[in-house]
Amino acid sequence: MEISAATLPNTPGDLKEIIIGLQGQITDLHEAHNKETDILLEQIRHLRAQLFGRKSEKIQGGPQTLPLFDMPEPAEEDEAEEKVHVPAHKRKKRGRKPLPEELPRVEVLHDIDDADKMCACGCQLTRIGEEVSEQLDIIPAKMQVIRHIRPKYACKKCEGVEDDGPTVKIAPVPPRIIPRSIATPGLLAQILTAKFIDHTPFYRQEKQFQRLGVEISRTSMCSWAMQTATVCQPLLNLLMDEVLSGSVIQADETTLQVLQEPGRDPTTKSYMWVFRRGDPENPVLIYQYHPTRSGDVAKAFLRDFEGFVQTDGYSGYEFLDHEEKIRHMGCWAHARRKFMDVIKAQGKKKKNGSSDKALNYIRKLYRIEKEAREKGLSSAELYQVRQQESKPILNKFKQWLKRTALQTPPKGLLGKAVGYTLNQWHRLIAYVEDGRLFIDNNMAENAIRPFVVGRKNWLFAGTPEGAEASALLYSLIETAKANKLEPYAYLRFIFEKLPTAESLQDYEALLPWNLTPEQLEIPRVLKCA
Repeated sequence: MEISAATLPNTPGDLKEIIIGLQGQITDLHEAHNKETDILLEQIRHLRAQLFGRKSEKIQGGPQTLPLFDMPEPAEEDEAEEKVHVPAHKRKKRGRKPLPEELPRVEVLHDIDDADKMCACGCQLTRIGEEVSEQLDIIPAKMQVIRHIRPKYACKKCEGVEDDGPTVKIAPVPPRIIPRSIATPGLLAQILTAKFIDHTPFYRQEKQFQRLGVEISRTSMCSWAMQTATVCQPLLNLLMDEVLSGSVIQADETTLQVLQEPGRDPTTKSYMWVFRRGDPENPVLIYQYHPTRSGDVAKAFLRDFEGFVQTDGYSGYEFLDHEEKIRHMGCWAHARRKFMDVIKAQGKKKKNGSSDKALNYIRKLYRIEKEAREKGLSSAELYQVRQQESKPILNKFKQWLKRTALQTPPKGLLGKAVGYTLNQWHRLIAYVEDGRLFIDNNMAENAIRPFVVGRKNWLFAGTPEGAEASALLYSLIETAKANKLEPYAYLRFIFEKLPTAESLQDYEALLPWNLTPEQLEIPRVLKCA
C-alpha cells in the first residue's frame, strides 16, 4: 500500500495500527536479509574450504560446528553418549624394516690389519663373531639387445638346376606382438607400466631412454601402445563379458581432453567411464572413452545386464530407476560428503549441531560394515547383520532427516545435504538387500583415481583412437592390480603369449584370475639360446 500525507488517517488509533504494521514488515525483511546473508557467507566459507582447506573427510578432534538455522533436537531423540571400545593390539616393532630376503647380497669384508690381530701379551687374537649391517644399493636399468639368428640351409646338388633353383630352408620368423618392431614384450611392458602406473608421459620416457644411450621417440611409443591395444582387444571382450555376467556393477566417470576429435573444439570436455564388477570374486574394471557424459553411455553398456548397479547421484544414471531388471543403488560416501561440506564451511565456530548428528548416524552404519569385514562374515551372515543392526539405524536416520528438512532453509548447505539424502534414500538403503553389496561406490572412485593422477601428468589424449587405446590398457592393468598381480609381470607375460593365442581357451588362460604370481615370475638374467 502506498502511503502519503493525503492518505494518512487523522485519528491516533489508526496511525498506531499503520506504524505497527510497518514495524512488522521491517522485522520480516530484516530476518529474511539476515538469513540470505548467512547463506551467502556459508557459501563463501565452503568455497574457501574447497580451495584452501583439508581435502580429507576425516573429522578433526574437538567439538564440531553448529549449522546455520539449527534447531535443538527433541529430548527424547538424544542418544546416550557413544562409547568407543579400543580392542587390544600388538605394538609394531620399532626401527628400520629388514630388507627383502630375495634380493641378492654382495658381501664386503672390513677387517683389521694382521698386525692389529696380535694382543699386547703376544697371543694371536681369535675371531669370536662379527657385526653385520646392510645398505640398499641400486643398479640403473640395463638394456640388452636380443639377436634372433635363423640359419639358412640349401642343397648343393640342386645348385645347377635352372627351373626351380636350389632348395633353401630357414626357420620361420617367431610370432611377435608387433611384427617387424624392435620392441620386445619386456620393453612394451616397461613403457606401458611407466605411463599408466607411474604416470610418466612418453616424452619424459624418451629422455630417460636417451640417458641410457637408446633413441626411442615418443611417436614410436605411442604407435606401439595403439598396436598393442589392438592385439589385446580379445582380452577386453572377455573382461566385458565377465563384468556383465556378474550380479553387481559399480560405475563412475571423469573428464578427459581429446585434442583431435572430429567436429569438436580441442578444449571440449570428453569423458572416461569406468565400470567395475562389484562381486567379491573375479574383480574386473572396464574403462571406456566417450565424447559425452550422457546417460546413454551407461544405458548402452548395461543393456543386457541384470542385477545391482551402484552409482553416485549424477542425473545421467536416473534411467536405472525405471529398468525392470536393475536395482539402482546409491552411495553413502557421497551423502556423507554433503554433511562434511557443512562442517568445513562453518569457520572457527565449534558446536555440536545437525551435521554432526547426521554424520554420527552414517558413522554407525560404516562401523557395522567395518566390524563385519574384520570378522570375515559371509554374504549371508552380513545380510543378517544388516537386517538386525543397520535397518533400525536407517529408520531413525530417515525420521531425523524428515524433521530437519522442515527446520532448515533448503538453499543452505545443510538443507542441500538433507535434501540430497532424502532424494537418494530409495537408492541408499538398497545395500541392505544383499550381503554381496557395498555401502558405497568407493571402489569405482578408487578405480578412476589412477587415471585422474595420470591425467595431471600427460594432460590430454591426442586422438580418439589414442583415448580408446588408453582405456583398453587401463582396463588390463587395473584388473591385474585388482587381482593382486604385479602389472609389469602380467603385461610381459601376456605380450609373450598373445602372438600364439588362437582358441578361446588360449585367451581365457591369460585372464588375471587364471594366473598366479608364481607363473609371472621374471628371471633375473635373460639368456638367449
